[in-house]
Amino acid sequence: RKFELSIKPFFDCLFTHYFRVSVSGIENIPNEGRALVVANHSGVLPYDAAMIKIAIFNEHPARRELRFLVDDFVFHFPFLGILMNRIGGVRACPENAERLLKSDELIAVFPEGIKGISKKFSDRYRLQRFGRGGAVRLAFKTQSPIIPVAVVGAEEIHPLLYKSTTLARPLGIPFFPVTPTFPWLGPLGAIPLPTKWTIQIGKPITYPSITSREINDGILINRETEKLRETIQKMVLELLK
Repeated sequence: RKFELSIKPFFDCLFTHYFRVSVSGIENIPNEGRALVVANHSGVLPYDAAMIKIAIFNEHPARRELRFLVDDFVFHFPFLGILMNRIGGVRACPENAERLLKSDELIAVFPEGIKGISKKFSDRYRLQRFGRGGAVRLAFKTQSPIIPVAVVGAEEIHPLLYKSTTLARPLGIPFFPVTPTFPWLGPLGAIPLPTKWTIQIGKPITYPSITSREINDGILINRETEKLRETIQKMVLELLK
């Protein structure tokens, strides 16, 4: 917690002055209790998780802490996994997510996963498949409301022109990105472009009276997962207008 507060001014600066984030629907975040924040994912590097976290902490009256699930590959890098843990990240797995929700935490998941942050610029704002329905199954199992979130602006911070899996393999990363600035400018190419961001927080989606049979109903979960993806896709398209 002490470390997180020590680096918070940097992320506050990104939020306010660099990405100039505007937020709507903050009242849809509950003052207390468990909830599952589900958002679209983009930008090659996951600044979207950090900006949603800052938005909720700074603008919600209860100043709620957001924990976010982090893909396994991040923990393969020296120190990066530790950094993620210190700023609120948790290794992405159903057990960790369930434990946090049962402790009435607010957690964020990005069901597009790697497919989201590795979208080419030509495919920007087209949401990818939401995995195998883990977010909806988790909401069913823990009786947690899902709060859909749309993020616009993150697609342009690192416009992905090409990705290579061949170059990525020796580095232990899912893909090697090629953008207008990276790798041509070296480390400077990793600096995100100062795009204008908008974060919209939608109304909670609840699933009352879910039975143990429905928790394991793959068809129902897939249907609800696709409805959730469509909801966030519509929110994104409305923001783009």
